[in-house]
Amino acid sequence: MKFLDTAIIHVIAGNGGDGNTSFRREKYIPKGGPDGGDGGNGGNIWLKSEMNLNTLIDFRFKKIFRAQNGNKGSNKNKSGKKGNDIIIHVPIGTKIIDNNTNEIIQDMVKNQELILVAKGGWHGLGNTRFKSSKNRTPITHTKGKKGENRTLKLELILIAHVGTLGLPNSGKSTLVKSISSARTKIGNYPFTTLIPVLGTVNIDHTKKFIIADLPGLIQGSSQGVGLGYKFLKHLERCHLLLHIIDLSQINKETVLFYINTIINELTKYNKTVLQKPRWLIFNKIDLLNKIEIEKKIKLFFLKLNKKEPYFLMSAKEKIGTNKIKKSIYKFLNYQKLISS
Repeated sequence: MKFLDTAIIHVIAGNGGDGNTSFRREKYIPKGGPDGGDGGNGGNIWLKSEMNLNTLIDFRFKKIFRAQNGNKGSNKNKSGKKGNDIIIHVPIGTKIIDNNTNEIIQDMVKNQELILVAKGGWHGLGNTRFKSSKNRTPITHTKGKKGENRTLKLELILIAHVGTLGLPNSGKSTLVKSISSARTKIGNYPFTTLIPVLGTVNIDHTKKFIIADLPGLIQGSSQGVGLGYKFLKHLERCHLLLHIIDLSQINKETVLFYINTIINELTKYNKTVLQKPRWLIFNKIDLLNKIEIEKKIKLFFLKLNKKEPYFLMSAKEKIGTNKIKKSIYKFLNYQKLISS
């Protein structure tokens, strides 16, 4: 399935049905009393969040949603039939935004949330409603009101407990695939991950969390270079970020440059994302000896002047990956960010 995380749609609620003017016809009574019925209300348009959806691709071609109009009232005081409602299904994590005012109508972060986005028009009144002691044969009825008509922007921000970031080919996809159910694409070339991929990490049958594999960042991503900038917003809901670093690069300075590249891009993009808890995950340790690893790690933390948690692993060989996923769950559980 293709991935789409923004869409513009137009929703048009149904118009209310007109009221009716009619009179009873009875034998020997040339003109009976009024019996015109009310019209039916126009159909509403709702948005509903669904757990089994993870893209807005359905809105690429279908952009206009029109609910049914209410029927006109009829004689014998019969009301017109109400127009049928429309329910539009969207993924959890979809923000509903009024495209004209930029007002956030709803941020749908729970499963099966239902929100009214366009209300159907109110029904018109039949002439029976206007009968009085002074006017026993009213001919007046009212027309139904028009339904709401608005343009909405849908913006999907995936909901994951943990998000990965790093340069292309740093090992993000391999890690996510090795510890979760995600079917990420792995290859020895840049940008093997072209869209965000979610995976469930199971600690046991009751303990689990969601991890997101995002396309790699490169220098200038926050300004639109490469692919990662399109998906940086999906880090906004994550509680923990895993910064994956290829430790096997030619020299210490190269690796240090790569680390700072990611930090700089996060700084330029969004301070909220930058301030999230971020663990350094040094990957591909199977390609280095113990002395090389220790020297590089020591230099990194001297120059970075940070005390962030860090882990050593080989995602390909699954060295250290079990410790990482258990540590993640412990962190999330301790912070009460996940149900235990």
